Amino acid sequence: MRCAWQAYLNLLPSGMRQEVDRLGKDKLQELRLRLGLPSELITTHGSVWLQKATTGEEISFCVNAASRYSPWSAGTVSEGYITAPGGHRIGLCGDAVISAGKMTGISRTSSLCLRVARDFPGIADRAVDIPGSVLIIGRPGSGKTTLLRDLIRQRSARGPGCIAVVDERGELFPRFREEMCFETGPRTDVLHGCPKPAGIEMVLRNMSPAVIAVDEITAKEDCDALIHGGWCGVRFLATAH
Repeated sequence: MRCAWQAYLNLLPSGMRQEVDRLGKDKLQELRLRLGLPSELITTHGSVWLQKATTGEEISFCVNAASRYSPWSAGTVSEGYITAPGGHRIGLCGDAVISAGKMTGISRTSSLCLRVARDFPGIADRAVDIPGSVLIIGRPGSGKTTLLRDLIRQRSARGPGCIAVVDERGELFPRFREEMCFETGPRTDVLHGCPKPAGIEMVLRNMSPAVIAVDEITAKEDCDALIHGGWCGVRFLATAH
């Protein structure tokens, strides 16, 4: 198991880090912060509650630390999340800001779900020999991204051909301090931060991949891009809810 744990701790207010580190370093799955209520650590062995109630300042610190005051990160708030350094994802709830019938942001954030990104090399051992394209389907938090990451890595090691990863949210192969947090495999090329339809077209045209990998297929445009790539003879590794 691998994890950019220090990057995760850096998202937390200083007064919370030591206790979270002690209680959850090897087993934390999610940290739930709710305004005015004690924080909840959801671990592989159940829930653990911190005694102190969460303040608005602590929630604001987490959001600012995760977004790095970046317009790109702030833009994802319209989808209710921020991808933080190390590939950790923060889900947000609060007062929705609506424009033209669509949510454009969240004001007065009242709840956070800080999900820990962990890497488990070897979990795709039974899937690596599946021929052709692979679609991994599961509920939120079921480990789809973690399984996909290891499948990419193992297929990359076996070959033939290279794998182009369109990592729109920076969760498959995140960076921390300009270094990859998780091993990618020897024949893997990663495009960070590009929307899936445009990214698929870009790597298809420029990187000559045998396989293209994407996380969380959600829109018709995503599916159209996969169909176009299939017509060009490329296989896909992907996840979907």
